[in-house]
Amino acid sequence: MDIGAGAWEVDHSTPVFRFAPSPNGELHIGHAYSALINHRMARENNGRFLLRLEDIDTARCTAAFEEQIVEDLHFLGVDWDETRRRQSDHFADYAAALETLHDAALVYPGFMTRGEIRRFAERYEEDDGRTWPRDPDGAPLYPGLDRSIPESERQRRMAEGEKYVWRLDLTAAMALTPALDWQEWGGGPNGETGLIPADPKVWGDVVLARKDIPTSYHLSVTVDDALQGVTDVVRGRDLFHSTSVHRLLQTVLGFPAPRYHHHDLIFGEDGRKLSKSAGDTSIRSLRAAGCTRNDIVRMIGLEGAF
Repeated sequence: MDIGAGAWEVDHSTPVFRFAPSPNGELHIGHAYSALINHRMARENNGRFLLRLEDIDTARCTAAFEEQIVEDLHFLGVDWDETRRRQSDHFADYAAALETLHDAALVYPGFMTRGEIRRFAERYEEDDGRTWPRDPDGAPLYPGLDRSIPESERQRRMAEGEKYVWRLDLTAAMALTPALDWQEWGGGPNGETGLIPADPKVWGDVVLARKDIPTSYHLSVTVDDALQGVTDVVRGRDLFHSTSVHRLLQTVLGFPAPRYHHHDLIFGEDGRKLSKSAGDTSIRSLRAAGCTRNDIVRMIGLEGAF
């Protein structure tokens, strides 16, 4: 498929949904909530449901966790319509998209580490007395210092083996796009629905790939949704703000815009979002404790809907 060759059409007459966990731990009840909602929406709308394994972090993702995910989904009554897609099998797709962005002068190598960015923000706040901007996840924004490095110096530092990441040149990318928005039919953090204005600026020059991994979450999820023909992205509300970055990448790469539904999150007893380290909420542990599928459906507040 010729990435970046032009705008593609989304066929909403056959909706395509997907569930995309990372096999770096066990599924928990929050994942079950998302998988069941996606699966039901696909089946009730005569659509297709896909399973994607977001395993670009090959150091943490394992085949054992993948098979556990498959087993847990079968236990929940969730099936899918195609062979499951592993992102680690498709690094070439992401490299092609990155090359398109490189040819359009929309990416550049960034050499500052996360620690250096954090220390830069701390020094700024200490010296200036003002708060350094942070992204929606709370991380300090990259200050863009590497954007102006001469090309000869970039090439020298890369050739010498210095670690780097590929960053999106946000200013250049936004100069090529009209005002961006997306259709939201779930809800944002404050209940936002309808046509939502995208605001990629809140993320700054995001990382699109690393020296050792030719992609990132933002790039791979955008490419996968396009290549798989996903028409409806149904995911947790914690990813609501990420949609702004995805809409920008979709536009500059010539991809279509899916519809979005950001659903509620399930929180633990301490009020925090569930994580894979919370073993007591994993589907595997609940099954071992004797819970049935109906027990889990009731636990996540979907009783009567399934």
